[in-house]
Amino acid sequence: MAITVMQLLPALNVGGVERGTLEIAAALVARNHRAIVVSGGGLLVNELKALGASHIECPIGEKSLRTLSCVRRLRAIIKHEEVDIVHARSRLPAWVGYRALAGISKQRRPRWITTVHGPYTVNAYSNIMVTGERVIAISKFIGDYIRNNYPSVPASKIRVVPRGIDGNRYRPDFTPKPAWHKRWLLEHPELHGKKLLVLPGRLTRWKGQEEFIALIDALNAKGIPIHGLIAGGATGSNRKFETTLKSLTARHGLEAKITFLGRSNDLREILHVADIVYSLTLKPEAFGRTTIEALGLGTPVIGYDHGGTGEILQQVFPQGLVPPRDISAAVETTCSLLSGPVTVPTEHPYKLARMQADTIEIYEELCPMG
Repeated sequence: MAITVMQLLPALNVGGVERGTLEIAAALVARNHRAIVVSGGGLLVNELKALGASHIECPIGEKSLRTLSCVRRLRAIIKHEEVDIVHARSRLPAWVGYRALAGISKQRRPRWITTVHGPYTVNAYSNIMVTGERVIAISKFIGDYIRNNYPSVPASKIRVVPRGIDGNRYRPDFTPKPAWHKRWLLEHPELHGKKLLVLPGRLTRWKGQEEFIALIDALNAKGIPIHGLIAGGATGSNRKFETTLKSLTARHGLEAKITFLGRSNDLREILHVADIVYSLTLKPEAFGRTTIEALGLGTPVIGYDHGGTGEILQQVFPQGLVPPRDISAAVETTCSLLSGPVTVPTEHPYKLARMQADTIEIYEELCPMG
């Protein structure tokens, strides 16, 4: 018997939550279950539909009074689609989903699952994310966050399911297409003969771009032939921060040593050509997807020993760990890795297929197939 699973999130644009939603939808379809996603729409809707899943547009993540009207509509959709499981991935959509289910009789009410994608501020609003019959944590770090901040949640409800990467896309023998490589060299002649150090991530203060600039400054002072690449774009108010970063680069005289790549669709290729990738987030990341993507490509990663990134490096590449905010340690580790050949282990537990299987197992646990 097929299970119908409805996932709830604010929108289907680019991001870890959105990507995970599509990955689980694909796994459901592959196992002959029904996958429905309710969101405010976005860039990934067509990709979702191409997987064989359904999308229903409803502004359940919009912070306005009209979101309240979504409760009744969502309840009607749940009944009409005969949904077996409602899986919420964000706080406001979770509140809408929770109230929609409250108006359905217990006999017909779907099972309720939540995924905690980050260390939310602990308050009544965030509490909705631990109300699931099963509460999925996307890393051990998030599992510990739930246990430490919500001690009333039974341990039996918490399931740690780390995110995973597609081993077919992120593998050590991956090679960019010749046309990409040719264009890359033409667009960036300044990179010729340099060791490429890459910091991926959108331009926002907590992602560590200022610390990366300090790192490049220190390495440049040592006369090491390096070039820093900041791979990520800025939107909205963060555009001012982009200007701040470029001014900081100029003050250090590093305009010829740091390139701002902006947002791009070829991050995999950039992670591949890098000599070292960095994660210098000021706050612990919930998982650290680009860390494991780079490692999956065989590229060494240096990262602060906290959050999901620290967790990944501890298991896969511990020689890349440095204490949080310790630029001197990052400089020393960089010099060490650049001084000789480095082998990145090819085996790791952060596989997409495992993440998908573990999630489907939770669904089938609540709605047994037999």
